[in-house]
Amino acid sequence: MTDQAREFDVIVYGATGFVGVLVARHLAGFAPAGTRIALAGRSPEKLETVRQRLNVDWPLVVADATDAAALDAMASSTRVVITTAGPYAKYGRILAHSCAKAGTDYVDLTGEVLFARDSINENHDLARSTGARIVHSCGFDSIPSDIGVHVLHSQVQADGAGELTDTTLVLTSMRGGVSGGTIDSMRYQVDVMSKDRGLRRIGASPYSLSPNREAEPDLGRQEDMITVAASEVDPSLRGHLAPFVMASYNTRVVRRSNALRDWAYGRRFRYREAMSVGTSPLSPAMALGTKFVLGGLFLGLAVPPVRFVLDRVLPKPGTGPSEQTQQSGHFTMDIFTTTTTGARYTTRFRAKGDPGYAATAVMLGESALALALDREKLPKTEGGVLTPATGIGDALVDRLRTAGMEITARRL
Repeated sequence: MTDQAREFDVIVYGATGFVGVLVARHLAGFAPAGTRIALAGRSPEKLETVRQRLNVDWPLVVADATDAAALDAMASSTRVVITTAGPYAKYGRILAHSCAKAGTDYVDLTGEVLFARDSINENHDLARSTGARIVHSCGFDSIPSDIGVHVLHSQVQADGAGELTDTTLVLTSMRGGVSGGTIDSMRYQVDVMSKDRGLRRIGASPYSLSPNREAEPDLGRQEDMITVAASEVDPSLRGHLAPFVMASYNTRVVRRSNALRDWAYGRRFRYREAMSVGTSPLSPAMALGTKFVLGGLFLGLAVPPVRFVLDRVLPKPGTGPSEQTQQSGHFTMDIFTTTTTGARYTTRFRAKGDPGYAATAVMLGESALALALDREKLPKTEGGVLTPATGIGDALVDRLRTAGMEITARRL
């Protein structure tokens, strides 16, 4: 089916959920005139409520996440599907496969390593044959990481400064809430991995999303739960760094980008993520405490009595912060690298808005618009299960900058 035969440019699936509404609202305000958009979900009544709330005349598409025939029909009717319906391992597998079969581009917000691995196994070759770009993780997980390294590498290449070696993302500052959907995805993964040692090994592997693990260079142990002096990352930094909660997923996405590009970042490219806990004399203790808290959270979700308590205090799926809280949020991520020529570079990725909600809605919406409307700017590829960098690349960088996000790279 040619693009001209498609009824829609973009369908927002899960449009009645908290984040789905935010994405639809962003598209209503910023999609170019004439963009053909539809709202989709399983409840026509709720979809109608969202349509009225947004004051748009977009068509409604009714499809349940378990109805393969309905999802096939939906995928075949559009150029791009956005889905915010998670946990994706539970509600996303059929839809991703439908898009791969139909040659339809697809974007989501997953931070679920097992779902992404299953999607690669099931859909990569199929999507290559149809030309579909199945692009997972187009929100705060993992666009700042993946696109940030992409921009960093582009600047290094433009300067002829060699290849990337040790590279670290530092979450320098952030204000925002924890997504109930993210917590629900964590619960689901913990439940699945606790019953299967093989799945636990996949989750723990630094190359769990790589196209071919055997082809990856042997770079030794690569930790996610790191606590280090910031000056070890770059001499310009002070204080201490603690583990970043999404490092165990984002790092896999970035490594997949490198492998899909035939290791263009470098065969000695080592990547990790951390967050700053300030420069006070207490920062080493704060970093260590953060490590224990994060470890305790994952362990607690696997222990029934503790899980019982956590389920009552952690955010619930489908809920989110107030409009004021969303708009007052922000994040800044700085990525540091040393190249094979000894040059030091940094990339800054900064955005306003709660990272997991307001900023994520912009990133996801613009990812879909880039796929639907900026075809000539997209990376050259046959399709497949891709990453934001390899599936959308500079087309997304341009759109995010236009949307007000700061994405810069420079030599130190």
